[in-house]
Amino acid sequence: MKKLLITKIQLQHPAVCETGWYQICALYEDGRVTDVSLYPEDAKSILNNIYIAKVKNVVPSLNAAFVEIARGTLCYLPLEHLRHPVFTKKDSKKTIAAGDELAVQVVKDAVKTKDAVASANLSFSGEYLVLTSDNPRAGISSKVSMLQRRRLQDLLQTLCEKEPELGKSFGVILRTNAAQATDDMIFAEFDELKAAYASLRERAATRTLYSCLYRERPFYLKMLMDTDKTGLEEVVTDDPAIFAQISQSAPASYSVRLYEDRLLPLAGLYHLTGQVEAALKPRVWLKSGANIVIQQTEALTVIDVNSGKNTAKKDKKRYHHAINLEAAREIAFQLRLRNLSGIIIVDFIDLYDDALETELLSELRALLKKDPVAAAVVDITKLGLVEITRKKQRKPLSEQLAAKQS
Repeated sequence: MKKLLITKIQLQHPAVCETGWYQICALYEDGRVTDVSLYPEDAKSILNNIYIAKVKNVVPSLNAAFVEIARGTLCYLPLEHLRHPVFTKKDSKKTIAAGDELAVQVVKDAVKTKDAVASANLSFSGEYLVLTSDNPRAGISSKVSMLQRRRLQDLLQTLCEKEPELGKSFGVILRTNAAQATDDMIFAEFDELKAAYASLRERAATRTLYSCLYRERPFYLKMLMDTDKTGLEEVVTDDPAIFAQISQSAPASYSVRLYEDRLLPLAGLYHLTGQVEAALKPRVWLKSGANIVIQQTEALTVIDVNSGKNTAKKDKKRYHHAINLEAAREIAFQLRLRNLSGIIIVDFIDLYDDALETELLSELRALLKKDPVAAAVVDITKLGLVEITRKKQRKPLSEQLAAKQS
């Protein structure tokens, strides 16, 4: 049974002695939470918003510029995506220069001493496709099966024939959810996103500096849109306003239910607080008595596999291999639950048998292939450390807990 739960929980940040209320959107499958998004009640994020920004200075050595999206708020703007920028003020003949004004989208929040990152590649996301202003490619998500890919390739061809500018002045990526949608549903969303892009360009020409041209939808709507709908039975919330908002556009493939039991809160029914708190701790115990320890740093995430309380002595190679396989399954689960991304290094127990090592890596690759977010085993180092990469889509769970931006 697959459900999407939207409610509120109270959490204490492990690094500070502060307790606060968070809105939570959690995907619940097979008796536990598999994916979660937190949003502090008093937070104001600028992620994915589109602003008219002013170029403060260009740094050729970085192939980047610094732009101001509000007075005193700087963003780092890489210049590799600058094929079709939406300028609202352009005095220089250079590709981009100080004083220019253009539409930019915030693609990464500010972190500690680092400025937020912006892009001139404006992206408009729907449930079935993403329209991009600076990448003219027309493509399909790598997660779509070969059987469905053939149908979607034909659909893309039809879109390109209907819309001459597709593949030239803007691009489209069909998302995983497109595999479950009809052609008419995809065509309708394409027209909607194309109209939104055209409207933004038109409004940008008459708006003043620092204007917000587009504000990201609420986090729970974004997670609902990003969730693979295969097997989704219902969306459950105890917030009447959220229930009304989602019900307006919910398809027939799943139901939307308002939870109204005041004696047992929705978060308590599904043990959400306990599962989130456990996902914020570094150590995860396995059923065998072994454990994994997950440590996040700014550069990468390190995962150590330990035999722990399990001290069996017979056939140590096979015994350690069994623990490694159990750990691999839990690691794949924890990467998704904690939303870990970037470089991930795993130190399994004694990878000295080639046949067992091959079996372990094969199992880990198969597990990561099921992840809705692109993840892959890269290699194994001479020291026996397994390298994994996972695409970043949202902040890690630990950073979501601390996210209180103004």
